[in-house]
Amino acid sequence: MAVDTALLAEAALRGPAQRRAWRRSPSLLAGGAVLLLLVVVGVVAPLVLSGRAETLTGDANLAPGAGNWLGTDPFGRDILARALVATRLTLLMAAGATALSFVAGVALGAGALLAPPRVRQVLLRVFDAAVAFPSLVLALVVAAVLGAGAGSAVVAIGLAGIPGFARLTYNLAQGVATRDFVTTAHLLGVPGPRVLTRHVLPNVSGPLLVLLTSSFALSLLEISSLSFVGLGVQSPQYDWGRLLNEALPSIYTAPWLVLAPSLMLVLAGAGAMLAGDGVARLVDPRQVHGAPAAAPAPAARRPPDAVVLGEDDDAADDAVLVVDGLVVEAGGRRLVDDVSFRVRPGEVVGLVGESGSGKSTIAMAVAGLLADGLVADARTLRLRDLDLLGRPPARRLATELGIVFQDPSATFNPALRLGSQLTEVLRVHLRRPRAVARDAVVAALTEIKVTEPRRRLHQHPHELSGGMLQRASIAAALTTGPALLVADEPTTALDVTVQAEVLRQLRRLQREHGTAVLFISHDIGVVGALCDTVLVLRDGRVIDRTTGAALRAGEANHPWTAALLAARPGTRQDRATA
Repeated sequence: MAVDTALLAEAALRGPAQRRAWRRSPSLLAGGAVLLLLVVVGVVAPLVLSGRAETLTGDANLAPGAGNWLGTDPFGRDILARALVATRLTLLMAAGATALSFVAGVALGAGALLAPPRVRQVLLRVFDAAVAFPSLVLALVVAAVLGAGAGSAVVAIGLAGIPGFARLTYNLAQGVATRDFVTTAHLLGVPGPRVLTRHVLPNVSGPLLVLLTSSFALSLLEISSLSFVGLGVQSPQYDWGRLLNEALPSIYTAPWLVLAPSLMLVLAGAGAMLAGDGVARLVDPRQVHGAPAAAPAPAARRPPDAVVLGEDDDAADDAVLVVDGLVVEAGGRRLVDDVSFRVRPGEVVGLVGESGSGKSTIAMAVAGLLADGLVADARTLRLRDLDLLGRPPARRLATELGIVFQDPSATFNPALRLGSQLTEVLRVHLRRPRAVARDAVVAALTEIKVTEPRRRLHQHPHELSGGMLQRASIAAALTTGPALLVADEPTTALDVTVQAEVLRQLRRLQREHGTAVLFISHDIGVVGALCDTVLVLRDGRVIDRTTGAALRAGEANHPWTAALLAARPGTRQDRATA
């Protein structure tokens, strides 16, 4: 079925899709209805049915009938009334245990991500050891130590559920923490806890909510299990597990005694699981708004314009970026070895080489965003007057260095609308009012040919095509007027037509704004068309220095550069034709 993307975008702008999403989720409706019914029963039943549930009568062990729908127990108490009255205590205990597991588990899992590596490894091994044991076994041990009682049961079940939440939180958060939008947040100087709460945890909320609801259903079963074996609720209190315990001696002569508490357990567990599935879909904006917007009509293919500037290795005083003797190591192994170059105002310097040659590692070393375990050192690593080997001020680094990443879909936080992300640097570091920042971003989006820029600010990233997202990331990087723009394979994830258009716009903006650019790519044809100076990399070392003009002319001083030129698809086709 075709999707009307214009209608989808308009709906996203007005926001009714999110407000009405719950209506399109049968599981959420069904689960919510069941849980709401149980909550109502838990509130009302103790007020109106306590007499029938707790008063001893002479009608002992009556079979189900008109007066007592599910019969009576050996003391003449109505079984259905007792099961309904027990709903309040059972739900409160399960909710308390689940809340303890969720809050403590998420806090520990997130804390492990922020902890130093050695502390993190210790925490992860503790999580792994705890997860290896069934939670009910751990709960039995804790309850036996604490003693029988409702409070002890809640604490035991809560503590037993913490490792599962902690390990899942860490695993999910670690995956998101390597995404480009989190890397950008670190570059902008956002504190670690703020990155965690704003950028990481919202993007793992769906699986955590599913685990939360399944944990609630499991807590119901485990709370009842502890009461059933005598470690939970004690007389005169009773929950569903206590009712099952009381019915055990008569299960063969009066099997209806277990029917009411068993049905309540099944009903509550099913309701929690259905509601969890519906809530997980609701919090995911990709499930709310639907399909991404279609890509704009392709522009005519033509190579980006190029301007050739001369190379003068001696004039370093006016250089925007100076890299001298850069070395990046991981575990004693050199990934980048003695790389030196400089980028002057208005110059485009390209780093080209096959995958694994060290191009992106150099870019991340310049930005101070190397992954854990990588260590960078250099004789000089300077952006204007900022020593990048030290601790440059976050405000200056965020405003004087712009980054465009390879995958536009990973550049932006999918849980946030584009407006808040594109204006963040202007609002936080340049102290621009929100309205002024939005106007500046709209102007930048307009300049780079993004259609309907004001509407784009109200959309989530998945609602834009890859080309639009990459243009938006370029516009965001240029709104602060950075001295250096690092473009790390910015067109690799795009199709050829969109790639040519994005490169053309990037080159035009670079010339008009006079921004220095460090351009990274494995495509020597793109580098030759766009860049003024080109460094050819292999195994982490610079093996050739040339110019874009020489590459466009097919000239190569080094055999590896010649091999890269010969590997271009057009070259192979020309040879086959010849």
